[in-house]
Amino acid sequence: MTDAAEPESTAWRPTAWQPLTPRGVAAFARAPLMRLLLVQFVFALAAAVAVVWFLRSDWFSTIHEAVENLPAQGEMKGGKLEWVGDSPLLLGEGHFLAFVVDTNHTGLLRSPAQIQVEFGREDIYFYSLAGYTRWPYPSEWNFGVNRSELKPKWGAWEPPILWLAFGGTIVWCLVSWWVMATIYFLPVWLGGFFGNRDLKPLQSWRLAGAGVMPGALVMIATIVAYGFGALDLVQLAAGVVAHFLVGWVYVFWGVWVTPKIAAGVMPAKNPFVTVPEKPADTKRPENPFAKPMDEKMTSDE
Repeated sequence: MTDAAEPESTAWRPTAWQPLTPRGVAAFARAPLMRLLLVQFVFALAAAVAVVWFLRSDWFSTIHEAVENLPAQGEMKGGKLEWVGDSPLLLGEGHFLAFVVDTNHTGLLRSPAQIQVEFGREDIYFYSLAGYTRWPYPSEWNFGVNRSELKPKWGAWEPPILWLAFGGTIVWCLVSWWVMATIYFLPVWLGGFFGNRDLKPLQSWRLAGAGVMPGALVMIATIVAYGFGALDLVQLAAGVVAHFLVGWVYVFWGVWVTPKIAAGVMPAKNPFVTVPEKPADTKRPENPFAKPMDEKMTSDE
């Protein structure tokens, strides 16, 4: 049991192990830094698994289908596609991605997929809800565009791409969370100062770093829901915005539930207030040669 006379700022010491509640977030303010980094790594690992699962199950399956439907002959020569098959031709289609060959970009073939990649004779068109963008082939491109040549190349490149996506997601998550904690810690510290909370700058940084974890969990859930087809691109964008908002709520809610500084503890000095200097003592010095008041009254009598 906690001693009743113990100050409030030292009586509350929950163990920091989950940043999914406001008090759980606030607990990381006094946890070791390695505890916070370990929790962030676990969340980054979950995000990386979700991203790799989405790429492999939803995008790469469509790429496999497109490669299988390539003709036996075809070539990219000097940045121009020499296509001998039908045009326009649907190579592969899924809920999220579709590949089409339309050498003259006639627009006669449109897929309901959220993103359509259309190969023309000299460039690629990328269609989405936001419209389309054009990307010309580099002039130095020279390779075969046929099933026998691209199938083994894609089979060799698929695993490294997935591993790069896995590692890149972990690095991106950790770096972005550290940057956000660095941006958020000053408002957190100021809020704790004016709210009379027991928070120092480094503790504020750790609290902010833990507070963005619930938002990261929202983003992971958004990716999984998008992968299952429960969300479209607009709802995916809404999920991205929502994960920032959830992080802000938990960061400042964590400050709110942080214990106040006890009444007997000297509050921190306000760095924004200039304390006026104490005026000098203007009292005249005592005359060392003057008689004491009692002796003077006796002599007068």
